[in-house]
Amino acid sequence: MPYFSKLIKPLLALTLAAAVLTAGQGCTQNSKAAEPQANAQPAKPGQPRTVALTVTDKGYEPSPITLEQGEPVKLVLTRTTEHTCATEIVLDEYNINTALPLNQPVEVTFTPNKTGKLVYGCAMGKMLNGVFMVE
Repeated sequence: MPYFSKLIKPLLALTLAAAVLTAGQGCTQNSKAAEPQANAQPAKPGQPRTVALTVTDKGYEPSPITLEQGEPVKLVLTRTTEHTCATEIVLDEYNINTALPLNQPVEVTFTPNKTGKLVYGCAMGKMLNGVFMVE
């Protein structure tokens, strides 16, 4: 049994090292703290409010963002990484599933019609996600 133990410990260490090295690739859970909303532009009369979002290695940034119920919003999303599964934005409640080509701004417009937490994210079950708080 001691011989088996000597073999298993290095194998477990290698497995753990491989998991740590690959943890930054693919989907990761988005657990960012709230950030200032300097990217949100107030709406001009008759036009939607513009909100800039960037898809980075950390996910959709910034998040959360506060929106107003009934106020039209134009999201301008730019994906700047190929190292996550966030190659689109999915917002089920508004039938939005839009591809996000690398380094190209994409506009998505919708009007939040109810208050509360609105989660959006990637097409892999929103593993990588962001939050709108609709007031």
